[in-house]
Amino acid sequence: MSQNTSMEEFEALLQESFEIDTPDEGSVVKGRVIAIEAGQAIIDVGYKMEGRVDLKEFASPGEAPDIGVGDEVEVYLRQVENARGEAVISREMARREAAWDHLEKAYADENRVEGAIFGRVKGGFTVDLGGAVAFLPGSQVDVRPVRDAGPLMGLKQPFQILKMDRRRGNIVVSRRAILEESRAEQRAEVIGKLNEGDTVDGVVKNITEYGAFVDLGGVDGLLHVTDMAWRRVNHPSEILAIGETVKVQVIKVNKETHRISLGMKQLQEDPWETVQHKFPLESVHTGRVTNITDYGAFVELEAGVEGLVHVSEMSWTKKNVHPGKIVSTSQEVQVMVLEIDPAKRRVSLGLKQCMRNPWEVFEEKYPVGTVVEGEVKNITEFGMFIGLDEDIDGMVHLSDLTWEGRGEDVIGNYHKGEMVKAVVTEIDAEKERISLSIKALDGDPFTEATSGVKRGSIVTVEVTAIEDGGIEVSYDGAKSFIRRSDLSRDRAEQRPERFQVGDKVDVRVTNIDPKTRRLGLSIKAREIAEEKEAVEQYGSSDSGASLGDILGAALRNND
Repeated sequence: MSQNTSMEEFEALLQESFEIDTPDEGSVVKGRVIAIEAGQAIIDVGYKMEGRVDLKEFASPGEAPDIGVGDEVEVYLRQVENARGEAVISREMARREAAWDHLEKAYADENRVEGAIFGRVKGGFTVDLGGAVAFLPGSQVDVRPVRDAGPLMGLKQPFQILKMDRRRGNIVVSRRAILEESRAEQRAEVIGKLNEGDTVDGVVKNITEYGAFVDLGGVDGLLHVTDMAWRRVNHPSEILAIGETVKVQVIKVNKETHRISLGMKQLQEDPWETVQHKFPLESVHTGRVTNITDYGAFVELEAGVEGLVHVSEMSWTKKNVHPGKIVSTSQEVQVMVLEIDPAKRRVSLGLKQCMRNPWEVFEEKYPVGTVVEGEVKNITEFGMFIGLDEDIDGMVHLSDLTWEGRGEDVIGNYHKGEMVKAVVTEIDAEKERISLSIKALDGDPFTEATSGVKRGSIVTVEVTAIEDGGIEVSYDGAKSFIRRSDLSRDRAEQRPERFQVGDKVDVRVTNIDPKTRRLGLSIKAREIAEEKEAVEQYGSSDSGASLGDILGAALRNND
């Protein structure tokens, strides 16, 4: 071979070697493991280039490296040649590039990706998605807040990509979205099998003020406090404990919102079905006060059956008092059934009906005419109220204060808190009214004075005052007034001034009115009556005898 030929061949080979594509830096190339030493794998990437990669780059988080001599692997060529004449390669970066390609496709198709939580960072965790590192926010770990994520570390599990940015190298994933999806599927499956009226077992998961959430095997139902028992339940914790297994009935299922309403009392006999039989009207029972409001008190007659004692049925005498002043919670009381409405599930009860009407008791103890004593409780424009037995009051009207004069003039002599005596004049137990009289203590001078007097009687009165319209007279202390027209049958003699105070005058009683306490008296009527009587006895004036003759004969006869 000539020297020229060998030079040509060499040039041709050199040219050929230049024409072979040297791989670009920043690309992924294939290589073969030719040796493993000092914790590194030596990889031939071709093109007469070798590089070294730490064995840990071949291991998934928490696992041993899976690599051996002869294995073919993809690596990332960072630099064709370094100071030692070796290629600078990275398995991790190759995995990351491959992973990003795969992840971008999965993100576009909304597919799940597999990964493992391997580290904890501020606000969440880091997840290895086959080479690419993603951020898992704490709120996206589980459906409920997770206190300890230890058991989840290193586990291969599916995640949902929420957002990714390859240029910045950011990926955010969620484990919760996967759980909710499977939970929704499980929920739909459980709800699909549930029917209203079904009896199922469940576990109490959570207790609130208004009820409890019961897990029915992947789906929660609400057991409201009012559906736990027929009786009043103040707080669900009185009946249930978290973790307890309970038998419940499905009351309502909403297939769209997946809301389930549950009940426990529906599995027990409804006590309201036998209320009318057990608690007939006007029957008396002992119950326990369960709740007190402004308008009354609720009394439990038996488990699940409560009745209301309205404030108006609590006391005979305490009218404007808060129910809490009469009864207290948990107190045992005797009540009477007043009304039952099974449709509205209402029972009206009475407390005062189990005690005797104090007005009836008073009437038995203090019949009309009895003298009683009590404290002046209140003074009004029409009279005053006197406190009597059993917190009841009697009223003395202005007209019952005095026989003489006006009640308005003497009521000022009485004061609140003063003890006074009075006579019982009327008792109306139904209207809860007692009438008293102070003036009756002294007896009625009018009645006493007129006890023997009848209409038509002739009585002698004393003139006590002379007035223009007539004269005022007194008969045994009973005052009366004789009008001018009644002073004489002779018009000329109908003059009040012909009388003097102290004169004694015979008059005829024309009327006795005990209500107005007035005597109707007339001198004129007496004169007419006397004349009539004389005429009857001694003849008629028509027979020629004069009135003077007749009266003279009558007077002689009297003598």
